Amino acid sequence: MEKPIVNGSHCHNQLWFIIRASFVFCLVLLCLDYSVLSGVKNGVFPLVSQSFSGSQKTHNATQLAAIDEISIPNPISNDAHRDFPFRENNYNITLANVTDSCSGKYIYVHRLPTRFNNGVLRDCRNLIKWFNMCPSLMNAGIKQYKCLTNDSSMASAVYVPFYAGLDVGRYLWGYNTSVRDSAAYGVADWLRKQHEWNRMFGQDHFFVAGRIAWDFRRQTNNESEWGSKLMNLPEFMNITMLSIESSSWSNEFAIPYPTYFHPLRNINVVHWQKRTRTRKRRYLFCFAGAPRPTMKGSIRGEIINQCLSAPNRTCKFLDCKAEGNKCDTPVEVIKVFRDCNFCLQPPGDSYTRRSTFDSIISGCIPVFFHPYSAYAQYIWYFPKNYTKYSVYIPQNDIKNGNVSINRVLSRFSEHRISEMRKEVVKLIPKVIYANPKSRFERFEDAIDIALKKVTERVNKVGEVMKEGKGVDFAAGNQWKLKLAGIVGDQALETLF
Repeated sequence: MEKPIVNGSHCHNQLWFIIRASFVFCLVLLCLDYSVLSGVKNGVFPLVSQSFSGSQKTHNATQLAAIDEISIPNPISNDAHRDFPFRENNYNITLANVTDSCSGKYIYVHRLPTRFNNGVLRDCRNLIKWFNMCPSLMNAGIKQYKCLTNDSSMASAVYVPFYAGLDVGRYLWGYNTSVRDSAAYGVADWLRKQHEWNRMFGQDHFFVAGRIAWDFRRQTNNESEWGSKLMNLPEFMNITMLSIESSSWSNEFAIPYPTYFHPLRNINVVHWQKRTRTRKRRYLFCFAGAPRPTMKGSIRGEIINQCLSAPNRTCKFLDCKAEGNKCDTPVEVIKVFRDCNFCLQPPGDSYTRRSTFDSIISGCIPVFFHPYSAYAQYIWYFPKNYTKYSVYIPQNDIKNGNVSINRVLSRFSEHRISEMRKEVVKLIPKVIYANPKSRFERFEDAIDIALKKVTERVNKVGEVMKEGKGVDFAAGNQWKLKLAGIVGDQALETLF
């Protein structure tokens, strides 16, 4: 790390390490949506908070390999604790070192003061009130992306390695708004003073937030309101945020929840896909989760009742409320999902669930009950025709007792289920975060897709600005527009 650079590829490797490591750090607060611990926040802010559990313990990552003899290396590495940003003498790339294939794809990484990233990690024992997160905050990074540059004038997009989710997670309970907003104001002030800001006033900047978007959308300074006001600051209204769950704002885009499947090579993915696609399944549908009795409008209780009352061998229920539950053990959850044709994905504390992505890597067809749980979220990852890979049952039909889940799903023929599973299996490479040491040649993983889409978005905005036209970069109340973009205008009315 401290040696001078002798060629451009070495610089690319180190810069790409920053992006990969930052993605993982920013997403590390995510966990299984199966835990009942989320009840701590029930009644505070419905459909906002994200549950946390011990499921993040990295030793569990190796257990998934036992299912299919696929190597899933432990993501722990001391690389994560190296000083950040890197020293100036590590940035010696020249134009001659990069290929023309990177045109329109270059990314420049801001070298933020360490208090906005590594400084946050040094407080790892206090990142979450109930857990020691230190064992989960290490990652080897990956060093393959070829289109990074230290020349910001060449870059299409500028990455801001601010660990926003890790930072605010320390202060969500028992701290006033000034504390919760301190880093947000600090980063905004720092960015505004950089010459890169003046080019597009931040509209070419992006960052990753490992929490749901609503955690950064506080509207007022009322102490009782949830979260920080990061995304309501003028500077961040011009920045693109990638998070596990977006809101209706047009400068927010959802990226997949991390699972425990981090393949090293293309063949690992192909092997997993084949075994998942052809596996015999014992149950028609299943649900892994716990009820939300104090959450108004939750349909989980009814879903659990329907599962338990279904005929024998029809539904498998993995109870996450029971003592000694297995929901915090990834291998146990995946075993259940791989035995089911359909996996129920009702909203939990927020619209989305990590369980959606656990079901996808298990080849289990997701069943959604709200359009904001997936269709308006992962527009870069899921097909426009949602009926190819999922089933939609309006949650009001469940609330009103008008629908039997068993009857709905029993209408799907074996051939139809097989075709839908093929589509689900095709999604696996897109929604996983590859092993830090991997270099996929056949597939694009979740980060590859996110970076490609961000640079495409910035390039389009730049073209519009060159024409002298205005850009409505951060428009609110865009749910239906987001939905129309992925399911189509004609299908939109069927979702409400």
